[in-house]
Amino acid sequence: MKIESTFLIGVGIFFGCVALIYWFLSYEDGGFTMLLGTCALGFLPGSYYFYWHRRFRGHKYFFWGKTERVVGTRPEDLPDATIADGAGVISSFPGSSVWPFTLGMGAFVLLLSFVFGVWLAMIGGAIILSALVGVTAESRRGGTH
Repeated sequence: MKIESTFLIGVGIFFGCVALIYWFLSYEDGGFTMLLGTCALGFLPGSYYFYWHRRFRGHKYFFWGKTERVVGTRPEDLPDATIADGAGVISSFPGSSVWPFTLGMGAFVLLLSFVFGVWLAMIGGAIILSALVGVTAESRRGGTH
């Protein structure tokens, strides 16, 4: 996570500098605000990754059943890593589910309530709530296979 955090913090610093230069050359609020938002989009995940990289630097764990390594030293972070170091089970991926689509449709209906009225927000909120309950129940039971 060291590489990712360094890259994202660098993006934040770059766009922060660009925002300051833009402000002093144009005194325009809209572009300056958008550049500050871009700066935050670099700093927020970059500082989060940096925090977790620093937090787990000294702890040991069992690395894919092979050897004991320091947390944060993924194969991507090791300078002498080989392709074989990254072999093995990566993760388990969820099966197909209708609940993400339902959650998206609920958010869409909730967004439409800004145009058509508050009554639509109640329907959108109910759809979102049912989708959240459904995805939680499906994840606890293991879903349909």
